[in-house]
Amino acid sequence: MNCPSCGAATPGLRDGVCVSCWYASEERPKPIRDRFAKLARLRELGVDPYAYSFDRSHELHEAFAAFERLEEAGDGAAELEGVRVAGRILSYRDLGGSAFAHIGDRDGRLQIQLRRNLLGGEGPALMDLLDLGDWVGVEGAVFRTRRGEVTVRAESLTLLAKTLRPLPFGKEEITGDGRRIVHSGFSDQAARYRQRVADLAVNPEVREVFRIRSRLTTAFRNWLDARGFLEVETPVLQPLYGGALARPFSTHHHSLDRKMFLRIADELYLKRLIVGNLDRVYEIGHDFRNEGIDRTHNPEFTMLELYFAFADYEDVMRLTETMVSDVAREVMGTTRFEYDGTEVDLTAPWGRIRWDEAFEEATGLDLRTAGDDELRVLAKQVGRADSDDLSRLQLLDTLFSDLVEDRITDPVFVYGHPIEMSPLAKPKRGEPALAERFEAIVCGFELVNAFSELNDPIDQWNRFAAQQRLREAGDQEAMEVDEDYVRALEYGLPPTGGFGLGIDRLVMLMTGQTSIRDVVLFPMLRPEEGTS
Repeated sequence: MNCPSCGAATPGLRDGVCVSCWYASEERPKPIRDRFAKLARLRELGVDPYAYSFDRSHELHEAFAAFERLEEAGDGAAELEGVRVAGRILSYRDLGGSAFAHIGDRDGRLQIQLRRNLLGGEGPALMDLLDLGDWVGVEGAVFRTRRGEVTVRAESLTLLAKTLRPLPFGKEEITGDGRRIVHSGFSDQAARYRQRVADLAVNPEVREVFRIRSRLTTAFRNWLDARGFLEVETPVLQPLYGGALARPFSTHHHSLDRKMFLRIADELYLKRLIVGNLDRVYEIGHDFRNEGIDRTHNPEFTMLELYFAFADYEDVMRLTETMVSDVAREVMGTTRFEYDGTEVDLTAPWGRIRWDEAFEEATGLDLRTAGDDELRVLAKQVGRADSDDLSRLQLLDTLFSDLVEDRITDPVFVYGHPIEMSPLAKPKRGEPALAERFEAIVCGFELVNAFSELNDPIDQWNRFAAQQRLREAGDQEAMEVDEDYVRALEYGLPPTGGFGLGIDRLVMLMTGQTSIRDVVLFPMLRPEEGTS
């Protein structure tokens, strides 16, 4: 087809015109039109604005460190020759015959000097066609300027990628004592979530959050691998969901002509592996729950789940507090963190309180005799307008969350939940109305959920059936009967302890982020209105 505006042949139309006319249109913001004009000029000069590769000799921080080592070993006037570095242009100061710029990569920032009489090839022409955000590569010698800044004197300049959309860089301020303060040009939080690419590009502190997240999962793997746990992968797409009380996402498998679900937990498949003699297993993976979004909930989230044979929930408590404090110390160098204005200490051992005693103290209700109507009245008092639609289990969970969990700061193991709230946990020894279950609560949210795993297939089938009745009565978060899992239990599940730990929430705690969206690279958001 042909563009109705310029007549050029085009494989498709973008808003009714070819893509070139789209960029040049008056409907585009002027900075985009200006950059597109520079792109056209680059092509006229025979410069490929989107390079295939660039062979770096150093990352930016490596070049800086290598020069400083050379200075320390010499007389202070040395230059480091033949350095090839690349980065995104963060600042640009044109002085006519020369220019100074700062470029940045994932870890560093370095000044470059561009001189028209020194650059070869199209270098001088390129200097007039650069913009903030462009990726460039330079080759030259590293030296220290009269003002004392380590700088690369570029002898060649290569454009690696031309930006067509300006990045929202902030303004820089140099204080009297030489400190560099950046005032963000990207302060709209919702825009930062939607345009995470730009957020990462202009905010080094955001990149650091996700580096910490990566180091955290690596540290968990190393800790567990060193103790004989086997990392495994279980199905994300499942014929029957289970392992938690939650509403699933569903889809249809066309070849099998059957309804399928995205997993809400890894638990039931991991415990099948314990039956199969893989007696210490773990998985770090995504789970999906079709539920509300708030500061600690995202429909797609990351869990560490682990299970090990011959253990109970007391063993899991000890493993949890030791592992989390060890990993925090390895990744961050400390077990003390400031979260939402409060100092939190993850050092083991953690506190312990009984669920039933804490509930009764907070509500004034006797858990054994409190009726559903009493629970609903109290739920309305704490702000749950939908309390008439909640089941008894949901009321108990809501009240405990609002009246007990929200008041906990340092990590505490809350144990001994009502058995009806824990369909996959063994009854508590000596108190069968309670479950051998704990939740690790910190800063008002659940970090870990754990059980002495129910291994009686008859009891498990009955628990599933009770859940099925709740589901039929309208509780969409209740489980269904999983006959295949019960069959696995019939082969024999040894005594087993297991837990699920929310990776996102632990990253929030360790980095001081009060919203889960700040620790998820691409969080779930409402549809965007329109973009230019």
